[in-house]
Amino acid sequence: MKLGTPPRTVPDPPSWAADLLTVGVTGTNGKTSTTTWLAHALAGSSLDCIRVTTLGVFVGDEEREAANSYAGVLDALKKARDEGARFVAMELTSEALAKGYAKAWPCKVGVFTNLTHDHLNTHGSFEHYLASKAQLFVALPPDGTAVLNAACESYPLLRMVTPPGVRVLSYAVPERGPLQEPEETPFLQVTSTRVDWDGTRVEYTCQGPAFPGVLRVPGHGSVFAENGVAALLGAFAAGIDPVTATARIEAASIPTGRFERIAEVPDVVVDYAHTPDALERTLATARALTRGRVLLVFGAGGDRDKEKRPLLGAAARAADTVILTSDNPRSEPAKAIAADLRAGLGDHAHVLVELDRKAAIERALALAAPEDLILIAGKGHETTQRIAGKEVHFSDHEVARAAHARRP
Repeated sequence: MKLGTPPRTVPDPPSWAADLLTVGVTGTNGKTSTTTWLAHALAGSSLDCIRVTTLGVFVGDEEREAANSYAGVLDALKKARDEGARFVAMELTSEALAKGYAKAWPCKVGVFTNLTHDHLNTHGSFEHYLASKAQLFVALPPDGTAVLNAACESYPLLRMVTPPGVRVLSYAVPERGPLQEPEETPFLQVTSTRVDWDGTRVEYTCQGPAFPGVLRVPGHGSVFAENGVAALLGAFAAGIDPVTATARIEAASIPTGRFERIAEVPDVVVDYAHTPDALERTLATARALTRGRVLLVFGAGGDRDKEKRPLLGAAARAADTVILTSDNPRSEPAKAIAADLRAGLGDHAHVLVELDRKAAIERALALAAPEDLILIAGKGHETTQRIAGKEVHFSDHEVARAAHARRP
């Protein structure tokens, strides 16, 4: 399910929209994880919060049927309100924001994760991509709150376009890079992250009262540390006590296909990483969690941003063995896409090409030693492949589990 976008003429919000306090989440990577944990932090009971993401529409753990349209999402929101929901945790894509979603559905709180190379085929330029994301913050009401990543290069511009009167809660994780405004002290500053198979322990300092200073994020790695503290601040901005929000986030689960460990000995992980930044950080997490080699299986989407393919290849150099395969090739030859990725890998000594994704995953399992980690990247939660105008069933989870079960 993809979030429906409003018609060409942006409608006014429905009168009942004010009954729901909406926290909108946007950024390149981490939107779904942040929105999922935010929904847990907001929900005192299963009916308190409706969650709208690219994975679907949920009230608590119950998935709701919603049409792939603006009207369908509105119907789901209204039904949840009638059942007693008070909050909305909403993932907002750049495409939806570019078409006016921030005006069609008002957010009281806006959360920004990060902005890196992606979707330039849709937006034409990085500037338009950033401007689209910025619409969430431009549209915040005077009594609203913007939760911004102070270590992201886009922070100064987003800070500048946030209207007067809107409170800004900034956060920073060292792995993202230096503060973009060094003279400012972030509202929440992460001081250390430690990852293991149970998740990521995040220690931080905070200017706000009653923040525990420690958050155990269900996800693995610095990206999920960012997502966790962003969700915590989003819930705090919506009026949830930080101690309560912390406990709820820590009790949540990992969203499907977000560094999801689906088998052990060797470890097999499925992750949605499909941008250079996400792939680089995900490989760093994989390296930290294994005593052996890291084997990477990945591809790139066809008919999409070709400029990021060599950048993806460069990020993949961190793996010990790389198996290039298909992702969603659409109308492009998978062989040509793999060649673009191969260019970024340079002189990497262990690169294989297996364009059949099922065979590529099986090959990785055959090559792996018990102490190794296999990272299957790019599709995450997706259960289909788009090839030559057709959509066929394909699940990285299913293929990898079956191949793992056949190992001697």
